[in-house]
Amino acid sequence: MPDDFYKTLEVAREASQADIQKAYRRLARKYHPDMNPDDKTAKKKFQEVQAAFDVLNDSKKREMYDRYGSAFESAAGAQPGATWHTAGGPEAEDFDFSQFFGERFGAGDAGSAGGFADIFGQFGRGRAGTQSRRTRTPPRERGADVEHTIEIPFNTAILGGQSQIGVRRASGKTDTINVKIPAGIEDGKRIRLRGQGEPGVNDGPPGDILLTVRVAQHPSFRRRGDDLEVRVPVTMAEAAEGAKVDVPAPKGTVAVRVPPRSSSGTRLRIKGHGVARAGKTAGDLYAELLIVLPKGLSDEEVQQIRDIDQRHPSNPRADLRW
Repeated sequence: MPDDFYKTLEVAREASQADIQKAYRRLARKYHPDMNPDDKTAKKKFQEVQAAFDVLNDSKKREMYDRYGSAFESAAGAQPGATWHTAGGPEAEDFDFSQFFGERFGAGDAGSAGGFADIFGQFGRGRAGTQSRRTRTPPRERGADVEHTIEIPFNTAILGGQSQIGVRRASGKTDTINVKIPAGIEDGKRIRLRGQGEPGVNDGPPGDILLTVRVAQHPSFRRRGDDLEVRVPVTMAEAAEGAKVDVPAPKGTVAVRVPPRSSSGTRLRIKGHGVARAGKTAGDLYAELLIVLPKGLSDEEVQQIRDIDQRHPSNPRADLRW
């Protein structure tokens, strides 16, 4: 029998019951023979840890041990009605080692979590056939959630649709999963795919996939909340005389009237043609006019434009400020 059970469990003499139990879990795992197949001293160390725990985890045994040291059993026998089971198990804690090792090393280690329970029944509990072990059913555990990121086209984010992701499982297998993209989803939002995560343990429910959505940029359109913005090129004649121009939109092409004598930067509101989300009023589409000079202007034509400017002098940068 070790001279100092506290030293065996690597705790101070004033250690609390919780500290003793925590140390026991750590050392039982460290010295378990199945975890140390090449260490011939592991079984002996493990039994010493178990013996120390059997005493220090029992308040009455611990009191006698603190008073009489390694001779506490003889002292206890001299007291009327005192009975010690020196190899008894930790009834006060009732710790389930099959759960403990099953959670950390998987049901397949050491011939399954049940194998750990058998080994602990022989060495840890100390019953050695004198008492039948209680059979414990491992608890059901929910499977782990899986984090994943998906990039979708701008149009899909606005209109909704379907996409696919490939999820690599802990087993090494890759699953292809269809994802429904809700209309109007914003960049950075998350979609929860319930039950698509890692499988549960002991018939526990599976986890979820937490899908972070990234929206690709569009070459022409920009989004601001539920509104959309697009720059619409127009000719000098269309801007000067006014015209109807076609503007693409999520619901289809829309004919927009350009007011006569419009300048670049003029914003035209197309109501209800922005982002439409379920249960919400659709946003608007804002078309910003951009006057484009025709290519191949001759010097004479440029002079004509200059003459027009001189006849109608103005400072288009008058309101420009830092």
